[in-house]
Amino acid sequence: MSENKLVNTRGDDVSEDALQELRRAFVGPLVDSQDSDYDETRKVWNGSIDKRPGLIARCRGQSDVVAAVRFARENDILTAIRGGGHNVGGRALCDGGIVIDLSLLQGVFVDAAERTVHAQAGVTLGRLDEVTHAYGLAVPVGVITGTGIAGLTLGGGVGWLVRKHGLTIDNLLSCEVVTADGEVLTASQDSNEDLFWALRGGGGNFGVVTAFKYRAHPVSTVLAGFLMHPMAKAGELLRFFREFMTTAPDELTAFVGLLCLPDGTPISAIIPCYCGELGEGEKVIQPLRDFGSPIADTVAPMAFPDLQSMLDAAYPNGRHNYWKSSLMPEFPDDAIEEVVEHGNRMTSPLSSIVIERYGGAYSRVGASETAFAHRGDLWNVGTYAQWTDASESATHIGWAREMAAAVEPFSSHGKVISFIGEEDDAAIRAAFGSNYERLSATKKKYDPDNFFRVNQNVRPAD
Repeated sequence: MSENKLVNTRGDDVSEDALQELRRAFVGPLVDSQDSDYDETRKVWNGSIDKRPGLIARCRGQSDVVAAVRFARENDILTAIRGGGHNVGGRALCDGGIVIDLSLLQGVFVDAAERTVHAQAGVTLGRLDEVTHAYGLAVPVGVITGTGIAGLTLGGGVGWLVRKHGLTIDNLLSCEVVTADGEVLTASQDSNEDLFWALRGGGGNFGVVTAFKYRAHPVSTVLAGFLMHPMAKAGELLRFFREFMTTAPDELTAFVGLLCLPDGTPISAIIPCYCGELGEGEKVIQPLRDFGSPIADTVAPMAFPDLQSMLDAAYPNGRHNYWKSSLMPEFPDDAIEEVVEHGNRMTSPLSSIVIERYGGAYSRVGASETAFAHRGDLWNVGTYAQWTDASESATHIGWAREMAAAVEPFSSHGKVISFIGEEDDAAIRAAFGSNYERLSATKKKYDPDNFFRVNQNVRPAD
């Protein structure tokens, strides 16, 4: 095959006649390796990803998505879907195939009276927060503003409001979807209910979601920041945090990080977010402030978008990243010891371990009510390896894998799918847990040929 050319799944160049037909139907830019902006356009957040698509179809609207899907199907072309390009495994891209790029779809429309938000699939968390905050509202999403809402939502969506308002999918009201046949469907509780169920946690397996409708909540100012301690106190901090959160109100979501300051000093830190009345929040958070002797306390009232961007500097575009997720029903002392041990021997000062405590609204949704099955898991131990020198990749990936293996005996074997890199089928099945077979049946109905497979792939049922 010709280098950097668009090819079909057999490796043959796609004909110029077929490409001309797509150009006539497509409104947005079609970028290939001959274009000056090709290398910039194919970049994604994770610097470890270096894939060379044959064509990047930058959609201007839903009709462009339909045209691109039909073109790819008719010509048997491997197809990837790009929203924000923040997937750690690089699934927004593919080599030699077509990328259906949604990043130009940036519309956000708020109905303040109904407290609902319509957002197109190229919108990032930062864009969504900026618009909704103007109305004193927030949609529960993630924690890094450059993340796309599409991939985050379809995988579940964990953020600072998870204990009060649940996962992102728990606030999803409907989706506009382009199916593998190039048809446009609405999925909601009242229309294509099986598809709507699958989209809430089943990833990008079932179609291209071009727009989302969310429920929003009156969240404007929160009480949040860092409570920093020496790394030597990490074990004590984690045990205290574990006990404290057993009686914490839903308004408080808090995570613990083992990380390094910009000067390389290793620390442990609690990061709380209280989304209720601020005076009550001060009382709730006070025991966290009273623990030990913090080396820094930055907790203060702040606008919700300021909290949402607080961690952005730690996860910039272009660095190499490798992540692992370990979901746990409990967080026993032996697991804490493993976390602390591996935190003390991180191979990069840019890496971190983040312990997320769920519960509250998250846990009041049944395991089979959405495709996200892990409602009984109150803890997620996230391992984030990050580095700048590509020659060191094996070292830092090795540390992350060792950390994940050390805590696996304490896990439910479930995973948060957005953490999954190039994993085997067993890991992907574990990510979907008890809902895998139902997802597989839904996949057979809506995508029997597994056209959408550049994802955390659910195979169609036999």
